[in-house]
Amino acid sequence: MEMNGKQKRYLRSLAVNIKPIIQIGKSGLSNEILTSIRNAADARELIKVNILQNSDEVATDVAEAIEEMGLDVVQIIGRNLIVFKVSDRKENRKISVEVKNIVK
Repeated sequence: MEMNGKQKRYLRSLAVNIKPIIQIGKSGLSNEILTSIRNAADARELIKVNILQNSDEVATDVAEAIEEMGLDVVQIIGRNLIVFKVSDRKENRKISVEVKNIVK
């Protein structure tokens, strides 16, 4: 989902008080970690991913791998990523980020 600046700003404001759920360590980005990121995003919609200092991973490479799974990386700050996934069902959505089409 392509988000505009206001939507990203809103999600960033919600993520300020969230602690990182997933940590990527020296073993790097594996399929198990990608699956954990997917499952956490399915359950919570908005999560933080932390790349530890002993990891050789680069935040932009991790963000690309996450976006290939269909998730949105809202922001990268240093070694922290904020990840958002829109819930498939409207009744299960906890965070509402409406996309409005403006026709001129």
